Amino acid sequence: MKSLVSRCPIEEVMQILSGRWPTLLIYYLKQGTKRFSDLRRDNPTISHKMLTLELRKLEDAGIVERTEFDGYPLRVEYQLTPAGHRLVPLIDALGDWWETTSDAGAQSGSADAEPALPNTVSRD
Repeated sequence: MKSLVSRCPIEEVMQILSGRWPTLLIYYLKQGTKRFSDLRRDNPTISHKMLTLELRKLEDAGIVERTEFDGYPLRVEYQLTPAGHRLVPLIDALGDWWETTSDAGAQSGSADAEPALPNTVSRD
């Protein structure tokens, strides 16, 4: 991981939660314990390697707990820790915010639509 620039706790949180996958994994794990294959099914465009790396990062941060079960084939399950469950309302709030403030979501009702960006730079 990159070194921190400031001592701000937000920077530390963003190191863990930034990127495309961490918040999505937390979102799907809020539904309960899931196996690796379940998480791949929930996120079909994530590679096996990236899913492994992101789950390890969340596990190291104390957000996700990994449980191995004896036997062949090896069975592994992932679930949110109490710290991970405390993140769920924040992630839900971000989703709610997006649904109520995005022009694309308000006009079409689709979360897949491209957001309308304000024109903040005037080019004459």
